[in-house]
Amino acid sequence: MPYNRLGGTGLKVSALSFGSWVTFGTQVDTTLAKECLTAARDAGVNFFDNAEAYAGGQSEQIMGDAIAELGWERWSYVISTKIYWGIHGNTVNMSNTLNRKYLMQAIDGSLERLGLDFVDLLYCHRPDPATPIEETVWAMSDIVSSGKALYWGTSEWSADEIRAAWDIADRRNLHKPVVEQPQYNLFETKKVEKEYARLYDDIGLGLTTWSPLASGLLSGKYADGIPEGSRASLPGYEWLKGLLTDEKKNAQVKELGELAARLDVTTSQLAIAWCAKNPHVSTVILGASTVDQVHENLGALKALDQLDDAVLNEITGIIHPWTRG
Repeated sequence: MPYNRLGGTGLKVSALSFGSWVTFGTQVDTTLAKECLTAARDAGVNFFDNAEAYAGGQSEQIMGDAIAELGWERWSYVISTKIYWGIHGNTVNMSNTLNRKYLMQAIDGSLERLGLDFVDLLYCHRPDPATPIEETVWAMSDIVSSGKALYWGTSEWSADEIRAAWDIADRRNLHKPVVEQPQYNLFETKKVEKEYARLYDDIGLGLTTWSPLASGLLSGKYADGIPEGSRASLPGYEWLKGLLTDEKKNAQVKELGELAARLDVTTSQLAIAWCAKNPHVSTVILGASTVDQVHENLGALKALDQLDDAVLNEITGIIHPWTRG
């Protein structure tokens, strides 16, 4: 397992990491969580991602309980969570916000559910246009100063918002945001490859990317519709069906699968490896609801070694056919 520095920090995270979105609390209980976490850790994964909003706090509880039962030493892993949406319904100041009151109480709730004294990374899960960025930066910096988080960052913020937060922290001598967690896969590249381009060198921005398989589309399993038990069949995820049954994209995935077969890897492994190949990506967050899926996804390391310029150009030609010839 390769390990990369998280942007400009000294923290090293595994090139492939394990996240709990969708699965923990909806498809995975504590027993299965322990098995999946163990499989990931045994393969060299040291970074585990969560969020307050995942399954209304259940995901943090399950991951925290699982790690406690496994008896992992706190120094041996890196863990993150994200706060913004809240878990108290539409209560004023407790949902869809990054105001100081919410942030200070949200981190305490997350730590209680995780059973930890601190998280390594704490993200603002979305931007909040209703709260001054300076208020958010002060609060996040104070959380880091308190020791409840070691670093802070953002998720799905614009480049302008990230730079504004960084500039405020720089002027006020506060703890700066060091990481962004954007969606990144073969079908979603704009933020990582274009919008954030200047931030990597300018402020040392690190990336922990999510959805490398485009919610499962790049696995190839949706070529013939929505399989029973898949993510798109779960209540609350109906919005994925349009994406996952897109005929043009499924045709591209099929062609990608032919390339993967020539390399003796799966389509999923090739798609994940493509994300990890980007030098600006510190880690690619993987999801899995079974131990077999954990092993399958981590097999992307085999594909990573084969991604030379010729293979990368062939992948580009499949996904962006107008570049051919």
